[in-house]
Amino acid sequence: MAVSRGRPRSFDRHDALRTVMKVFWEKGYEAAQLNDMTAAIGITPPSFYAAFGSKEAAFREAVDLYKATTASVFLGALETGETAQDSIRAMLKASIDVAVCSPNSAGCMLITGVMSCQPESAPLSELLKSIRQESFALIEKRLMRGREEGDVAPDVDIPVLARFYSGMMQTISMQARDGLSREQLEAQLDPAMAALAQH
Repeated sequence: MAVSRGRPRSFDRHDALRTVMKVFWEKGYEAAQLNDMTAAIGITPPSFYAAFGSKEAAFREAVDLYKATTASVFLGALETGETAQDSIRAMLKASIDVAVCSPNSAGCMLITGVMSCQPESAPLSELLKSIRQESFALIEKRLMRGREEGDVAPDVDIPVLARFYSGMMQTISMQARDGLSREQLEAQLDPAMAALAQH
């Protein structure tokens, strides 16, 4: 009887994917090597390819997992406040929580996951860009709702403000990566929220 050469019986693909996500999150797509992931999971390269197909396919799955878990925390915060101001502040605060608690303060995976824009990485860079556009659209939608409910001034340029707050999340991510503390990041919340103050 032939001996099966697949993954070991103890292999848990979901746990492995979480580990792969953390490696990509910490190192970025280009810097993450196959041996980083196989060592972190405790499997051989053939088992990795059997489970995920390729490094790119693993990254795409890791991004989907990040969206469904970590990113849902700060984007979900948009629905927690009674006003647009409360919701945006909650989103930025949650972004800080994610950034400072990320592996080695790597920031947000959707921002730092692909950095060098090598030709072979271009499709993945576009993937992350499209997800960031989705985040922008959610912020814009929350600001529009705030206008309808009367807590966003009628003369506010909502697309510009949505881009500003989307950019703030990117700023938080990169500054956390540069070593800023939670206190330093949170000190920027009040100036950021001044852009949405009622006139």
